[in-house]
Amino acid sequence: MGGQLLSAMAAAVLAVGLGVSPAWADKERHGRGDGSHREGHRMMGGHGQTGHYLRHLLMHQKEIGLTGEQVAKIKAIQLALDKTRIKMESDILVAEREVAAMVEDDKTDLAAVEAKIKQSEELEASLRIAAIKARREVWTLLTPEQREKEQAEHERMMRHHREG
Repeated sequence: MGGQLLSAMAAAVLAVGLGVSPAWADKERHGRGDGSHREGHRMMGGHGQTGHYLRHLLMHQKEIGLTGEQVAKIKAIQLALDKTRIKMESDILVAEREVAAMVEDDKTDLAAVEAKIKQSEELEASLRIAAIKARREVWTLLTPEQREKEQAEHERMMRHHREG
């Protein structure tokens, strides 16, 4: 049964990561404050904006003027971030489930609960940092002219979304 639960969680993380791709990177995370049932909120935390940014660059590579070499490097960075995100989100989910089980057991030592919560928070922080590093790495690949084109394209898309 534990293997089935872990497989189901891994499939859910993979589905979210490859299908839905929530908006992620420099946003504050949301949660209840008690640490329970926060997995879904965590996954929409600081790392989503970077994934969106990378997809935006690749989708508008012609308008921005990306070279083939830049596209290849961005795709490699995107894949590495996706791998990191999938693994870390799975670890966060497992840690949060363990916290929930520990909290329900009145005999569990409070220090053990605290350690598990800190472990989960450290994983989340590491994921956010990995997303920021990936975004900065991609940013250094762009020329100043490409950065301006990207920002103009982003603003155009935002106006389009607001209008329609």
